[in-house]
Amino acid sequence: MGNILQQINDAMTAMIERVRPGLVQVSNGRGGRGAGTIWHPDGLIVTNAHVLHHTTPQITLADGRTLPARVLATDGNADLAALAVAAGGLPAIAHPAAWRLRAGHWVLALGHPWGITGAATAGMVIDVGPPPELPRWRGEWIQVGVHLRPGYSGGPLVDGHGCLVGINTMMAGPEVGLAIPFPVVAAFLRRTLGSV
Repeated sequence: MGNILQQINDAMTAMIERVRPGLVQVSNGRGGRGAGTIWHPDGLIVTNAHVLHHTTPQITLADGRTLPARVLATDGNADLAALAVAAGGLPAIAHPAAWRLRAGHWVLALGHPWGITGAATAGMVIDVGPPPELPRWRGEWIQVGVHLRPGYSGGPLVDGHGCLVGINTMMAGPEVGLAIPFPVVAAFLRRTLGSV
């Protein structure tokens, strides 16, 4: 049993190290900090609209570089924003070949909670769909058994293969976090930028 647990620990640690470079820090210029996810190596970054607070953000990459970001699109209803930085060859997190996230799947959330840089937490998918905590919401959410402290917003939610399956957004209750599903994010980028 000990060997199996060690193998699982080693595999999870290796995966976190592999995807962590695709996590960025987003500063909104008012002392607030959130997370962002590198969507494409050419400098396209996705985060939550509520992370920006209507300011011009700065992005800090995992390698320590800080770059000004340009806001390309926002959707307050979906709580999504697309940013661009003048950099290429960035370590984007892999996209899933097919999105099949279901209840019971293990996922990892990455972010910067309370200023802790590059933190990770794991949990199990509770459901994919409208959460009971938000009865007026008409879209789908990934409901996950993780505690998404402030600073996880906008960061990546990845599956057991290290592929991006959602964007962390908020807490919905004790030990229940909500993330925006990958297909919803992709549709937002197609609608606002014409591509993904």
